[in-house]
Amino acid sequence: MATPNRRYIPRAQVEEPFKINQKITAREVRLVGDNVEQGIYPTDQARRMAQEQNLDLVEISPTAVPPVCRVIDYSKFKYEQKKKTRELKAKQTKVVIKEIRFGPNTDDHDFAFKLKHAQEFLREGAKIKAYVHFVGRSIVFKERGEILLLKFAQALEDLGKVEQLPKLEGKRMFLYLAPKAAVVPVKKPAPAPAKDSSKDAPKEAKPAAAPAEKAAE
Repeated sequence: MATPNRRYIPRAQVEEPFKINQKITAREVRLVGDNVEQGIYPTDQARRMAQEQNLDLVEISPTAVPPVCRVIDYSKFKYEQKKKTRELKAKQTKVVIKEIRFGPNTDDHDFAFKLKHAQEFLREGAKIKAYVHFVGRSIVFKERGEILLLKFAQALEDLGKVEQLPKLEGKRMFLYLAPKAAVVPVKKPAPAPAKDSSKDAPKEAKPAAAPAEKAAE
Protein backbone atom coordinates (compact mmCIF):
# COMPACT_ATOMS: atom_id res chain seq x y z
CA MET A 1 0.00 0.00 0.00
CA ALA A 2 1.46 3.33 -1.02
CA THR A 3 2.02 5.78 1.76
CA PRO A 4 0.13 9.05 1.34
CA ASN A 5 2.17 12.05 0.40
CA ARG A 6 2.86 14.30 3.36
CA ARG A 7 2.60 17.97 2.74
CA TYR A 8 5.97 19.61 3.22
CA ILE A 9 5.88 22.29 5.88
CA PRO A 10 8.95 24.55 5.67
CA ARG A 11 10.66 25.49 8.90
CA ALA A 12 10.05 28.99 10.10
CA GLN A 13 12.92 31.17 9.10
CA VAL A 14 14.54 33.17 11.85
CA GLU A 15 14.01 36.84 11.19
CA GLU A 16 17.23 38.79 11.34
CA PRO A 17 17.21 41.75 13.74
CA PHE A 18 18.94 43.98 11.15
CA LYS A 19 18.42 44.46 7.43
CA ILE A 20 21.49 43.66 5.37
CA ASN A 21 22.57 44.01 1.75
CA GLN A 22 19.65 43.40 -0.66
CA LYS A 23 17.06 43.60 2.15
CA ILE A 24 17.75 47.30 2.61
CA THR A 25 14.94 49.01 0.72
CA ALA A 26 15.75 52.69 1.29
CA ARG A 27 16.82 54.64 -1.80
CA GLU A 28 19.78 56.18 0.00
CA VAL A 29 21.62 55.60 3.26
CA ARG A 30 24.03 57.38 5.54
CA LEU A 31 27.30 55.49 5.90
CA VAL A 32 29.25 55.66 9.15
CA GLY A 33 32.37 53.90 10.34
CA ASP A 34 36.13 54.07 10.05
CA ASN A 35 36.46 52.01 6.86
CA VAL A 36 34.39 54.30 4.60
CA GLU A 37 34.17 57.95 3.77
CA GLN A 38 31.18 58.96 5.82
CA GLY A 39 28.23 60.59 4.10
CA ILE A 40 24.97 59.95 2.25
CA TYR A 41 25.10 57.53 -0.70
CA PRO A 42 22.62 55.81 -3.00
CA THR A 43 21.94 52.38 -1.56
CA ASP A 44 23.27 50.57 -4.66
CA GLN A 45 26.57 52.44 -4.38
CA ALA A 46 26.81 51.65 -0.66
CA ARG A 47 26.28 47.96 -1.43
CA ARG A 48 29.10 48.02 -4.01
CA MET A 49 31.39 49.69 -1.46
CA ALA A 50 30.67 46.84 0.96
CA GLN A 51 31.24 44.18 -1.72
CA GLU A 52 34.60 45.69 -2.64
CA GLN A 53 35.74 45.03 0.93
CA ASN A 54 34.09 41.57 1.06
CA LEU A 55 31.84 42.88 3.81
CA ASP A 56 28.12 43.50 4.35
CA LEU A 57 26.01 46.62 4.29
CA VAL A 58 24.11 46.57 7.61
CA GLU A 59 21.27 48.94 8.52
CA ILE A 60 21.89 49.83 12.17
CA SER A 61 19.40 52.70 12.57
CA PRO A 62 16.34 52.16 10.36
CA THR A 63 14.30 55.04 11.84
CA ALA A 64 16.83 57.72 10.91
CA VAL A 65 16.31 59.78 7.75
CA PRO A 66 18.05 58.47 5.74
CA PRO A 67 18.70 55.12 7.51
CA VAL A 68 22.17 54.74 9.02
CA CYS A 69 24.29 51.84 7.74
CA ARG A 70 27.73 50.40 8.37
CA VAL A 71 30.03 48.35 6.18
CA ILE A 72 30.97 45.43 8.41
CA ASP A 73 31.18 41.65 8.70
CA TYR A 74 27.62 40.82 9.70
CA SER A 75 28.52 37.56 11.44
CA LYS A 76 31.02 39.32 13.70
CA PHE A 77 28.54 42.16 14.23
CA LYS A 78 25.82 39.74 15.41
CA TYR A 79 28.30 38.03 17.73
CA GLU A 80 29.26 41.37 19.32
CA GLN A 81 25.59 42.32 19.75
CA LYS A 82 24.81 39.00 21.48
CA LYS A 83 27.85 39.40 23.69
CA LYS A 84 26.72 42.88 24.77
CA THR A 85 23.22 41.57 25.49
CA ARG A 86 24.59 38.79 27.69
CA GLU A 87 26.77 41.25 29.59
CA LEU A 88 23.82 43.56 30.22
CA LYS A 89 21.71 40.67 31.51
CA ALA A 90 24.54 39.55 33.77
CA LYS A 91 24.80 43.05 35.25
CA GLN A 92 21.10 43.25 35.99
CA THR A 93 20.52 42.44 39.63
CA LYS A 94 17.83 39.86 40.23
CA VAL A 95 15.46 40.68 43.07
CA VAL A 96 15.37 37.82 45.56
CA ILE A 97 12.39 37.62 47.90
CA LYS A 98 12.62 35.51 51.03
CA GLU A 99 9.46 34.42 52.83
CA ILE A 100 9.18 34.25 56.60
CA ARG A 101 6.06 32.74 58.10
CA PHE A 102 4.62 33.40 61.53
CA GLY A 103 1.63 32.13 63.42
CA PRO A 104 -0.54 34.46 65.51
CA ASN A 105 0.83 32.77 68.66
CA THR A 106 4.55 32.79 67.74
CA ASP A 107 6.64 32.64 70.92
CA ASP A 108 9.70 34.74 71.70
CA HIS A 109 12.19 31.96 70.88
CA ASP A 110 10.72 31.35 67.41
CA PHE A 111 10.48 35.11 66.81
CA ALA A 112 14.19 35.59 67.64
CA PHE A 113 15.14 32.64 65.41
CA LYS A 114 13.28 34.08 62.40
CA LEU A 115 14.54 37.57 63.13
CA LYS A 116 18.12 36.30 62.88
CA HIS A 117 17.42 34.78 59.46
CA ALA A 118 15.76 38.00 58.30
CA GLN A 119 18.84 39.99 59.29
CA GLU A 120 21.02 37.68 57.19
CA PHE A 121 18.66 37.98 54.20
CA LEU A 122 18.67 41.77 54.32
CA ARG A 123 22.47 41.91 54.59
CA GLU A 124 22.64 39.75 51.45
CA GLY A 125 20.41 42.24 49.62
CA ALA A 126 17.22 40.16 49.53
CA LYS A 127 13.72 41.47 50.13
CA ILE A 128 11.51 39.92 52.78
CA LYS A 129 7.88 38.92 52.62
CA ALA A 130 6.84 38.22 56.18
CA TYR A 131 3.34 37.03 56.88
CA VAL A 132 1.12 35.69 59.64
CA HIS A 133 -0.97 32.70 58.63
CA PHE A 134 -4.31 32.41 60.40
CA VAL A 135 -5.69 28.88 60.64
CA GLY A 136 -9.35 28.27 61.32
CA ARG A 137 -10.86 30.61 63.88
CA SER A 138 -7.49 32.20 64.68
CA ILE A 139 -8.48 34.94 62.22
CA VAL A 140 -10.11 36.66 65.20
CA PHE A 141 -6.55 37.41 66.39
CA LYS A 142 -5.68 39.52 63.34
CA GLU A 143 -4.77 42.46 65.57
CA ARG A 144 -2.24 40.23 67.32
CA GLY A 145 -0.75 39.36 63.92
CA GLU A 146 -0.48 43.02 62.97
CA ILE A 147 1.33 43.83 66.23
CA LEU A 148 3.70 40.91 65.62
CA LEU A 149 4.62 42.12 62.12
CA LEU A 150 5.12 45.71 63.27
CA LYS A 151 7.38 44.45 66.05
CA PHE A 152 9.29 42.46 63.42
CA ALA A 153 9.73 45.54 61.20
CA GLN A 154 10.86 47.65 64.15
CA ALA A 155 13.50 45.08 65.10
CA LEU A 156 14.89 45.27 61.55
CA GLU A 157 14.75 49.05 61.06
CA ASP A 158 18.57 49.33 60.97
CA LEU A 159 18.78 46.94 58.00
CA GLY A 160 15.44 47.17 56.20
CA LYS A 161 12.76 49.65 55.26
CA VAL A 162 9.05 48.91 55.09
CA GLU A 163 7.66 48.71 51.55
CA GLN A 164 4.17 47.67 52.62
CA LEU A 165 2.62 47.86 56.07
CA PRO A 166 0.74 44.81 57.38
CA LYS A 167 -2.18 44.06 55.08
CA LEU A 168 -4.68 41.22 55.39
CA GLU A 169 -5.23 39.16 52.23
CA GLY A 170 -7.50 36.19 52.80
CA LYS A 171 -6.13 34.19 55.72
CA ARG A 172 -2.70 35.84 55.61
CA MET A 173 -1.41 39.21 56.71
CA PHE A 174 1.62 40.38 54.75
CA LEU A 175 4.47 42.76 55.47
CA TYR A 176 7.13 43.63 52.88
CA LEU A 177 10.65 44.82 53.72
CA ALA A 178 13.46 45.92 51.42
CA PRO A 179 17.16 46.18 52.33
CA LYS A 180 18.46 49.63 53.04
CA ALA A 181 21.26 50.92 50.83
CA ALA A 182 24.64 50.44 52.42
CA VAL A 183 25.80 53.66 53.99
CA VAL A 184 29.52 54.30 53.60
CA PRO A 185 30.76 56.23 56.60
CA VAL A 186 32.51 59.46 55.69
CA LYS A 187 35.94 59.62 57.19
CA LYS A 188 36.54 62.83 59.02
CA PRO A 189 39.95 64.39 58.50
CA ALA A 190 42.26 63.87 61.41
CA PRO A 191 42.59 67.00 63.52
CA ALA A 192 45.81 68.87 62.92
CA PRO A 193 48.32 68.49 65.76
CA ALA A 194 48.21 71.40 68.17
CA LYS A 195 51.08 73.80 67.73
CA ASP A 196 53.48 74.23 70.60
CA SER A 197 52.88 77.82 71.59
CA SER A 198 56.19 77.90 73.35
CA LYS A 199 57.99 77.57 69.99
CA ASP A 200 56.17 80.54 68.49
CA ALA A 201 56.60 82.80 71.50
CA PRO A 202 59.42 85.33 71.12
CA LYS A 203 62.47 84.29 72.95
CA GLU A 204 63.37 86.49 75.92
CA ALA A 205 66.58 88.41 75.49
CA LYS A 206 69.28 87.21 77.84
CA PRO A 207 70.53 89.93 80.17
CA ALA A 208 73.87 91.32 79.10
CA ALA A 209 76.75 90.19 81.23
CA ALA A 210 77.99 92.86 83.64
CA PRO A 211 81.46 94.24 82.78
CA ALA A 212 84.16 92.61 84.78
CA GLU A 213 85.66 94.86 87.49
CA LYS A 214 89.24 95.84 87.09
CA ALA A 215 91.49 94.17 89.49
CA ALA A 216 92.67 96.46 92.20
CA GLU A 217 95.98 97.95 91.39
